[in-house]
Amino acid sequence: MTQTKIAVIGGSGIYDIDGLENAEWVTVETPWGDPSDQILTGALDGIAMAFLPRHGRGHVHSPTEVPYRANIDALKRLGVTDVISVSACGSFRDQMAPGDFVIVDQFIDRTFAREKSFFGTGCVAHVSVAHPTCPRLSDACETAGKAAGIKIHRGGTYLAMEGPQFSSLAESKMYREHWGCDVIGMTNMPEAKLAREAELCYASIAMVTDYDSWHPDHGEVDVTAIIATLTGNAEKGRTLVKGLPALLGADRAPCPHGCDRALEYAILTAPEKRDPALLAKLDAVAGRIL
Repeated sequence: MTQTKIAVIGGSGIYDIDGLENAEWVTVETPWGDPSDQILTGALDGIAMAFLPRHGRGHVHSPTEVPYRANIDALKRLGVTDVISVSACGSFRDQMAPGDFVIVDQFIDRTFAREKSFFGTGCVAHVSVAHPTCPRLSDACETAGKAAGIKIHRGGTYLAMEGPQFSSLAESKMYREHWGCDVIGMTNMPEAKLAREAELCYASIAMVTDYDSWHPDHGEVDVTAIIATLTGNAEKGRTLVKGLPALLGADRAPCPHGCDRALEYAILTAPEKRDPALLAKLDAVAGRIL
């Protein structure tokens, strides 16, 4: 049995964790470059925590330019076991209103300008992302959110777009009416895929800031309105995070869904054909299996 260490990757509006004991910003070096920022470490109710601002403090990284591989590698190096992604999103559903939270369980990845894997020539691996989020971790997020009085929708498909522009009206209608998506954002991919490759449990909390441009009564996305909703969502998000340590506990058994064993049979390259330079870069992400 290992010790729980929870990481929160904070998106727009979430830049810290309230009540963190022995809080310290630490620098983590990775073979994939620098993470988005230093990582805030400490403890919350006796449980080790880490916080990474996805866009960097001051919001300096665009969604495309977020160093996703470095971020996940850095969290793995710190001994993180469970990753909670908190991000802003637009809604394709009337019932998923601004101010509501959605516990995402599926993704459609429409990004195209990002590095999406730790593996490649010299060490090929294929992990399953049929179920890209961890139900155990999602359960904890749902319970903590409801206890905090947040309106939470359990389950939803997140359309990950490249950005940084918002959707055209035609795109918004297609994602909603023909693809069956529920929310839209710019940052959960390839983050969720990389977390799976790193054998980390991953849950996604999408905080609705607006109806995407499809909605006939709301028109195009208004950044001013988004920022106003973000302020309220951020406080709700911090309250939700406070409830997680008690739910997850200090002692962590193996994930019942196998997230922490995703690489068990994933690496296909024969040992004698593996690239030593790439293996060295994989020391944190895949060290357990290599």
